[in-house]
Amino acid sequence: MRQALEPLALRIDHIGSTSVLGLPAKDIIDVQITVAALTDDARAAMNGIGYTQPEGEWRDHCPPNVTEREGDWSKWYFHEPAGQRKTNTHMRVQGRPNQRYALLFRDFLRARADYTAAYAELKRRLAQHLANWKMYPEVKDPAVDLIYFAAEDWAAATHWQPGPSDA
Repeated sequence: MRQALEPLALRIDHIGSTSVLGLPAKDIIDVQITVAALTDDARAAMNGIGYTQPEGEWRDHCPPNVTEREGDWSKWYFHEPAGQRKTNTHMRVQGRPNQRYALLFRDFLRARADYTAAYAELKRRLAQHLANWKMYPEVKDPAVDLIYFAAEDWAAATHWQPGPSDA
């Protein structure tokens, strides 16, 4: 992926639950590709290595009371090539809130075992008791927002910046 996307990918990161030790997760790797812009060249590079985009517009959930400008939470999403391990591959623009959110959320949970444990328990209970799996993001998003707001406070207190790309 890195080779195919040079120099378009500014960074490629392992994000999501599988990137946090001890956090329960589905056997699906979440990947964030950071680019300067969502361009035809970036799409062609992904298509060239077998990734495909599902139909429709893709955007991330915006937390409440967060100022939202046009495009702040938009992204591209890709399905992995046939025969490859299942991934959720997100392409987001450098400097947009949704690009930062994924890295901050991951790093905060890596640093704060107490939040990781609480989030793990929420995920376990949802897996056990949520009858309609399509509602999973709707139920999980408010809890994730609470963690995000704590992560923002932590980022300000620690002067957090994303480290080097981990992929």
